[in-house]
Amino acid sequence: MSAASKRGALAIDHGTLKWGFAITDALRIVTQPLPSFRGDEHAAFAYLKKLLDERDVDTLLVGLPLNMDGSTGPRAEDVLAFVGRLAARFPRLAIVTFDERLTSKAADDLARELGLSRDERRDWKDSLAALALLRDWLASGEPRA
Repeated sequence: MSAASKRGALAIDHGTLKWGFAITDALRIVTQPLPSFRGDEHAAFAYLKKLLDERDVDTLLVGLPLNMDGSTGPRAEDVLAFVGRLAARFPRLAIVTFDERLTSKAADDLARELGLSRDERRDWKDSLAALALLRDWLASGEPRA
């Protein structure tokens, strides 16, 4: 995809009841966390549609929680099933999974660097994890697998 036709990417930190989101600009240079969302998958899909209606995005990036040895476990299988439902719901978007190991640690470190209070860290943890995922994906050259 040429730089001229590229649009933003939206990262999702999948949760059972709390979801984190982060986004890039169209040039995929500037990244920012979006407010975390609390709700079940049905409500998260509605929230995601609202985000997509408000932003110029062509890629959804979903964190894949692999085991430390790189294998998939039950949590990763749940996320892969979610990715299938996401693809069916938003067929015009590229949907990419990316290894999210250690993004929670990166999110905690970033929250401390920003001087967030304990309550703010709790509120933003999932979206900061999505931000770490997005930055890692961009730094790795935006792989599509």
